[in-house]
Amino acid sequence: MNNPVLSWFGIVRLGLVQTGLGAIVVLTTSTLNRVMVVELAMPAILPGALVAIHYALQVFRPAWGHGSDLGARRTPWIVGGMAVLATGGLMASVATAWMTTHPLFGVALAVAAFGLIGVGVGAAGTSLLVLLAKRTDENRRAAAATIVWVMMIAGFIVTTGVAGHLLDPFSPARLVVVSGSVSVAAMILTLVGVWRVEGNTEATVPTRKAPPRQSTFREALVEVWTEPKSRRFAIFVFVSMLAYSAQDLILEPFAGAVFGFTPGETTKLSGIQHGGTLIGMALVPLIGAIYPRSRGNLQIWTIGGCLASAIALLCLAAAAVVGPSWPLRETVFMLGVTNGAYAVAAIGSMMALVGAGGEKREGVRMGLWGAAQALAFGIGGFLGTLASDIARYLLTSPALSYSVVFASEAGLFIVAALMAVWVHRASARSVMRQGSPGNIHAAAIAGGARS
Repeated sequence: MNNPVLSWFGIVRLGLVQTGLGAIVVLTTSTLNRVMVVELAMPAILPGALVAIHYALQVFRPAWGHGSDLGARRTPWIVGGMAVLATGGLMASVATAWMTTHPLFGVALAVAAFGLIGVGVGAAGTSLLVLLAKRTDENRRAAAATIVWVMMIAGFIVTTGVAGHLLDPFSPARLVVVSGSVSVAAMILTLVGVWRVEGNTEATVPTRKAPPRQSTFREALVEVWTEPKSRRFAIFVFVSMLAYSAQDLILEPFAGAVFGFTPGETTKLSGIQHGGTLIGMALVPLIGAIYPRSRGNLQIWTIGGCLASAIALLCLAAAAVVGPSWPLRETVFMLGVTNGAYAVAAIGSMMALVGAGGEKREGVRMGLWGAAQALAFGIGGFLGTLASDIARYLLTSPALSYSVVFASEAGLFIVAALMAVWVHRASARSVMRQGSPGNIHAAAIAGGARS
């Protein structure tokens, strides 16, 4: 069976897809957000609702993963998903430009555009992760996750920098041209990234354990949900990503309200956090290279990343109480490092677990976890701001309200760490039931521990 393991160059090539995906998403969720609110003086709830649509539609990730399972090929879904995403990104810029003359029609088009963005991200992203997981050697999974996610963040940075330069002086027509150029560049990166990477797959080589093509999505989803480790990992992803995303929209307001930071200083603070995240992502494979015995122990990294993130958030809670004398920048940097280490370990665990269940349901499993992540991100930002407002109303003190919210998020990370243990126990029980040495080795991989 022609199922080659990806080389480092192959992993980087697939990372180009994530770069293109990140480039389109950051332009639509960040730049268009600012244009709507600042240049067009639209209410802030409009871009917020549009981004919520983008996340909400990703609950269909399991269905798209099921489609790629039936076809046994991921490349068409990656390319097709990116084409839908690129179309949605261009439509979103056209809709924003249209709002300058016909706001109602522009908003209607924007709703459709962000729907396409959600579909494209879900379809392309799910199949990309499945392909990466299936073709990456066990010992390279943490490093592969780091490479792909760093390349996505690189897409964020390059796009915002270049687009920001090209958009001045601003005009609706210039916005459409820049957005269209980004969409075309993302499609080119995708085609270069997937060209002959997948090769001949299960679709062309018959196997005894091929999934029945008549299997419905409902049957596949129920089958995956009844797998203890798949179900538990989905719950773990939701809770941990809820904690991960809940502080995104309140960190800068917190720095301004409690520490008196200017808008420019809070923007730099976010840059410090993102820099820490990149270092945290690089930390996991780097330590794995120095200490090879830790390379495959993704379970320990996931639990440790959750607990370290909880400690960093508790430090932020303390910073809110102590005030300006607290080393805020250093604390935010630490939060970025711990979040980055957790994220890479969680993604690596996801890649390890995706093929560990019965039948060939990799797409449905990855889709289920991707849907849990998208829901958590969509809900997390909203709940973080809502909790901050409620706490401020009940406690009257902004500092104390932020402290309570950060401490609550730390509690979520502690719960997530316990759930990571819960996931590992499900894998261990599966080993005991199956009993064979081959199955024991496979489950050890799934649990993130080297045999």
